[in-house]
Amino acid sequence: MSRMAPPSSPLSMKPPTLPFSPPKKPAPMPVYKDLHFNRDLSATKKLQAGVDLVARLVGVTLGPNGRNVVLGNKYGPPKIVNDGETVLKEIELEDPLENLGVKLVRQAGARTNDIAGDGCTTSIILARGLIAEGMKVLAAGINPVQVARGIEKTAAALVSELRIEDHELAHVAAVSAGNDYAVGNMISDAFQRVGRKGMVRIENGRGTENSLDVVEGMQFERGYLSPYFVTDRANMTVEFTDCKILLVDKKITDASEIIRILDSAVKENYPLLIVAEDVEETAMADLIKNKLKGTIKVAAVKAFSFGEQKTQCLEDVAVMTGGTVVRDDMAYSLEKAGKEVLGSASKVVIRKDSTLIVTDGSTRHAVEKRVAMIKGQIENSKERYNKKILGERIARLCGGIAIIQVGAQTVIEMKDKKLRIEDALNATRAAIEEGVVIGGGCSLLRLSKKIDATKESSLDNIEQKIGADIFKQALSYPTSLIANNAGMNGNFVVEKVLLNDNTNYGYNAATNRYEDLMAAGILDPSKVVRCCIEHAAVVAKSFLTSDVVIVEAKESKPIRIRPPMPPRSLIPPIPASVSGIRV
Repeated sequence: MSRMAPPSSPLSMKPPTLPFSPPKKPAPMPVYKDLHFNRDLSATKKLQAGVDLVARLVGVTLGPNGRNVVLGNKYGPPKIVNDGETVLKEIELEDPLENLGVKLVRQAGARTNDIAGDGCTTSIILARGLIAEGMKVLAAGINPVQVARGIEKTAAALVSELRIEDHELAHVAAVSAGNDYAVGNMISDAFQRVGRKGMVRIENGRGTENSLDVVEGMQFERGYLSPYFVTDRANMTVEFTDCKILLVDKKITDASEIIRILDSAVKENYPLLIVAEDVEETAMADLIKNKLKGTIKVAAVKAFSFGEQKTQCLEDVAVMTGGTVVRDDMAYSLEKAGKEVLGSASKVVIRKDSTLIVTDGSTRHAVEKRVAMIKGQIENSKERYNKKILGERIARLCGGIAIIQVGAQTVIEMKDKKLRIEDALNATRAAIEEGVVIGGGCSLLRLSKKIDATKESSLDNIEQKIGADIFKQALSYPTSLIANNAGMNGNFVVEKVLLNDNTNYGYNAATNRYEDLMAAGILDPSKVVRCCIEHAAVVAKSFLTSDVVIVEAKESKPIRIRPPMPPRSLIPPIPASVSGIRV
């Protein structure tokens, strides 16, 4: 049976085949590169032009008399800044080679600022000096690889010279204490006795003279779990004398778990320090309530470290204090533990972020055995991180605590002396991290005198020694620029400073005087100076050993071509039923 074909619908009609195909997506434009070879130093000279421009721009901000830089702002008023780092971020040059020089030297400033928090401008000025002096010798045909190696070795030697010595610690402390060298020597002696990472504490003395005493004890970086435990509101500290210590290697969920120990503390009226993995809210609330009522002297601290390290550190505290760590795997539970598990301390001082435990020295033999055991673990350990942790535990057990007792005849004198000694102690701690050196660029300038000795001991050939001489010249650039910004002749200032044999002598641009910069308080963190030397040397080494520079070629604007339109006669008519228009 035949079927009739359905009438064709205008919707199902195929449009006529057009004699052209729709336009294809244009192919991506190729990115062309320009290659600049350095046979006649033409490429590095262009890079150097960018470096010089950056150094001139940020250099005007260097020193106490640094000038301002006005930064245009497309969407607001101009900015007036006196900070080299801010200026550095704004620099973008049209010439691709010069702009590459900008980016290269920018690394020195950015890295120094990231690590040390300062020294961005000095790094760039020093890098510029190394590059400028280096380009002079490259033009004479000297081997750039050996010159760069000499710069690298000299930088390493100079950094090793920056370590602050013990007598310099005394000087730093004395200056901060108002040139009181008795205080400076006492603080220096304290750190020599307990180690540079040891604990030094200041207390009110009973006599009229200052004194130094070193006692047994330890400090760890965990503070009180609640400020409601504080006993000294003025200093926000918890201070206990003749204190008992409960060490728990688990969470305390309810105060009823330690009720026997709490009852003993109340009956015998001794302060109690709880060091536990954690103390949950219910237990904490009960402890705070009874402390505020005056029923018990108590404070809680979270155990330091985590996992197995936490367990071992609690054992260290137990050995130091003569106590026992309570944990789940013991023969009796925490609920059954009594006074026999408690350790003892002659004094406990707890701050927001640290706990200090002073003992009477009766456990010294046990501590020595514990230290010997840890040393054996270090010898058997192959992991660097594990050795570091074990070393920290030994330092915590062996360091001891130095106590400076401040003597005075009146309360007012006591407060004044204590404040000055605290300032000196803080300055010394800051110096200990890496040290402080004289500022004004003079620390770099003074290092230039040590280069001749470095040349003889560390460098292998004449080209490397030329690299050292380049560094020697570059070290004068920051001081010279600081003097120029102060309206002085930079070269004259550099010569005058170097002629004086006093290592602290230098130019104070703030007062326009030559003086002892350490005594005047013109200081820079040694860490900043170290970073300036290291990062400037890295950039200069990369610069001087570059032989080819590749940059993107300037792009020409592409011509936009519209696709051709088909002839009008070939465009199919729109069916009436589709368009909705009656014909």
